[in-house]
Amino acid sequence: MAIAPDFLSVPRVRLAHRVGVRLRSGWRHFTRHQVRDSELALLVLSAALSLVVSAGVAMLHEASGWLHALLYLTPLDGHLSAGDVGDRRRLLLVPVLGGLVYGLIAEAVRRLRKRDVVDPIEANALYGGRMSLGDSLSLTALAMISLGVGASVGMEAGYSQGGAGFASKIGRKLKLRRNDLRTLVGCGAAAAIAAAFNAPLAGAFYALELVVGSYSLTVLAPIGVAAASATLVARLLFDPDPIVVVPATLTIGRLDYLAFFFLGLAAAAVGIVAMRGVTVVEARLQKLRVPRALRPLVGGLVLAGLSYGMPQVLGSGHGAIQETIDQSFPILVLLFILAGKLVASAVSVGCGFRGGLFSSSLFLGSLLGALVAAVITRVAPGVTVDPVTFTLVGMGATGAAVIGAPVTMILLVLEMTGNYPVTLGVLLAVLVASVAVRHWFGYSFATWRFHLRGVRLRGAQDVGWVRELSVGRTMRRDPVVVTADKTGAELRKRHPIGSTKRLFVVDANGAYLGMIDVPMLHAEHEPGGEGEPRAGALVSGTRAYLLPAMPVRLALELFEKEAVEALPVLDSEKDRRVIGFLTEAFALRRYSQELERRRSEELGNSDLFGPSTLS
Repeated sequence: MAIAPDFLSVPRVRLAHRVGVRLRSGWRHFTRHQVRDSELALLVLSAALSLVVSAGVAMLHEASGWLHALLYLTPLDGHLSAGDVGDRRRLLLVPVLGGLVYGLIAEAVRRLRKRDVVDPIEANALYGGRMSLGDSLSLTALAMISLGVGASVGMEAGYSQGGAGFASKIGRKLKLRRNDLRTLVGCGAAAAIAAAFNAPLAGAFYALELVVGSYSLTVLAPIGVAAASATLVARLLFDPDPIVVVPATLTIGRLDYLAFFFLGLAAAAVGIVAMRGVTVVEARLQKLRVPRALRPLVGGLVLAGLSYGMPQVLGSGHGAIQETIDQSFPILVLLFILAGKLVASAVSVGCGFRGGLFSSSLFLGSLLGALVAAVITRVAPGVTVDPVTFTLVGMGATGAAVIGAPVTMILLVLEMTGNYPVTLGVLLAVLVASVAVRHWFGYSFATWRFHLRGVRLRGAQDVGWVRELSVGRTMRRDPVVVTADKTGAELRKRHPIGSTKRLFVVDANGAYLGMIDVPMLHAEHEPGGEGEPRAGALVSGTRAYLLPAMPVRLALELFEKEAVEALPVLDSEKDRRVIGFLTEAFALRRYSQELERRRSEELGNSDLFGPSTLS
């Protein structure tokens, strides 16, 4: 057997390496530009993305079930909130010990990562869809542990965080434009919710209402494809159980719609109490100076006390919702469970357990709807009402009150039931609840959390570009700089009228001193002898200045305050070296142009003003 000489094998290895590098580089270039320049490619990417997200949701769902089976001895096909507990003593032990272990894990993660986790809404509103995949996966894992030890939270926040974080990572690898990256983040969240609830319409509109914040064909198509693909994969490969099973026939009377109006008001009140309750718990723990690592232990103690008599308060509440639909509970039982779930949800989130109030709000709503139906039956025995219908209407109304996604809740009930008359009742109650919460409270749970952190956000609409449109991006970089020792005669000779409008005067060290208006220099100062003033004495007007990192919005406020047409841009407050200047007219034009571009992108005309410089 012939052996190739060494002097031949080395060049071959180098050639193969070069070819491999070229092929990988070419593939990256091809995929990057195809996705950036083709809406069809974005659709394909959203569909492929949804396959991974759907599989991840299914695995997380199974993992949480295994945790409940391990810790609470529940059957693998059972639900913790339905009371399927093998040993009731574990209702006292697991929340407490689980809270202690979770608190230590969460504190270790917090110290390791040392930054707040950016959720999909904040990422799309402020950062153009940029999210950390590591942070997202850590939050998802913490949410699963929280649910596993029995905290009264749902996995929906973890699902959407993981899906959106994965989408953001892929989009940034492909160097997508800002608007496309925001859309892809919405695709990840839509796929996660659609797979979790086996509801493609609800998943798509969850992303549109909460994560993207706008409706347009360019956004609707990829998000719809992602939600539909994720649901299809879940149904074909994992055969997910429906969230709830409702009777095939649901009755609704004409007078029921009047009751739905008041049910919507009650749902708004319950939603506000739930959101306020979280804040009260957090404030109380902070006032008592309970260490963050021990707060989940405190929450576990409260959960243990509640769950021993009412296991329905544990977990997401899906099993308890089915119980509420299948059984007719007395009024007092419904009241106690409703109050217990409110306390458990507020304590769980307020004590630091990760997760959201999506599932909890659905369970609270189901209890509220069943309670209203029971009260009507007690007060007016001659009136026939369907408690299941009221349960579903209460679910949608309370979910909309807390989550702030009315269309999502309407479609979720529609996909659960396929019953249009009931959906009409849900529509009425959801609208009443949404308007009431907006009027009485002004926030959804997500935006309320932003408000408490001092982040001024009312939704996922892209406002981050306002911060990113900085003075450094828009300034002119050709300032005419003169030293303070130049005489007026020298300045007039070097800078005749028409050559430039303004001169920026600096001292011997290059630090900014002020501005000279060239037309005024020629009009007010005639050539003289030894008494000719120097540039340092000719500066006039404001000594204000701009910095490169300053948003253009603040620059416009400074222009108005100082009543000037232009301001210098300095490198720093310490060195004060002139690196450019900005005029009010150009800043206004640039700001307006970016506003129009964003508006055109929302309407689907992304090429109307050309590509954004912020993409």
